[in-house]
Amino acid sequence: MGSSAKKKKEKKKDFQKVKLKVGKTKAKAANHTNTSFKAKAIALKQQSISTHAPTVEAQCAHQLSLLNHKSDTQRRDSLAYLTTVISAHPPGLPLPQPASVIVPTVQRLVLDGSNGVRQQMLKLIQSLPKADIASHTDSLLLHTRAAMTHLSTDIRTFALEVLEWLLSVAGDEVVSCAGGWVKTLKCFLSLLGWQAEVGSKWSAMRTYGRGASDAKVQVKQMNTLAAFLRAGLMQPTATVTIGAGTGTFPLWQTEHHVLSERSNAFAHLNLFGSTRDEEAEMYEDREDRQRVFHELAEGAIAAGIEQSTKGGGELGRAGAYLRKAMKEGMVDFHRVDLL
Repeated sequence: MGSSAKKKKEKKKDFQKVKLKVGKTKAKAANHTNTSFKAKAIALKQQSISTHAPTVEAQCAHQLSLLNHKSDTQRRDSLAYLTTVISAHPPGLPLPQPASVIVPTVQRLVLDGSNGVRQQMLKLIQSLPKADIASHTDSLLLHTRAAMTHLSTDIRTFALEVLEWLLSVAGDEVVSCAGGWVKTLKCFLSLLGWQAEVGSKWSAMRTYGRGASDAKVQVKQMNTLAAFLRAGLMQPTATVTIGAGTGTFPLWQTEHHVLSERSNAFAHLNLFGSTRDEEAEMYEDREDRQRVFHELAEGAIAAGIEQSTKGGGELGRAGAYLRKAMKEGMVDFHRVDLL
């Protein structure tokens, strides 16, 4: 009897429903298999696992591509990296990336909305060789003029700093490149609100977002204009005279018969050219720049200086400095009045 009851109890045990209690996990089945697993990963700082580090040329090319990044911090850091590499580069060796690649990429940052990016961009182009800057003056000046007429006061002020630096390192190229003389003069007249009219009159025209009380910006503009006029109207300091005097007898007036240093010595005759565009023309001669300045801007600037000096203060001093630069540049200009 005992063994029979035991067997029945064991059979009944297989079909009993286990009662679950709150807070306790369900018991695992006898045939349960553990399927859990663990994985380990290796984090790499770079995507490439190559044993060879990227070259400086490749890193500079990568940083140049990051100048289109939407983050201001990333653009500023990329410019800082390029500035550090170029500043530490030996003078006699070629740059990791040529200036013909760097300048067209960074010149549009003159109009960047971040002040840190703009300042770092200026440091970068200042670290480049002066000869490379001179060969890219026309494109840099184009973006600088666009920034000079920007609605933001900070960008306009920064553009004046860039123009002053360009005049210090490549003044001749700035005033003699295509559109460098006339377009820049008209840009200054628009900024200052000086406009020549018929009958030797002048009037204040609408300016680009500048209030009447913003005298500091106007002082900066007048000082930069004075530096621009000195670069275009003043006599070159280093003038070499060949064959002057009696020491070269029997060769008299040799300086008038040597080959010209200009690429196109008879461009002023316009023998085979099309109709001239006064604004986009290149004025390589100082006499041509004096003539154009007298016809387009001298009267308006003189009248504007008179109005500026009446107030005194910084504005008056800037006007006096501008008047001095204009008089020294036009002192030997021969005005021809046609009757």
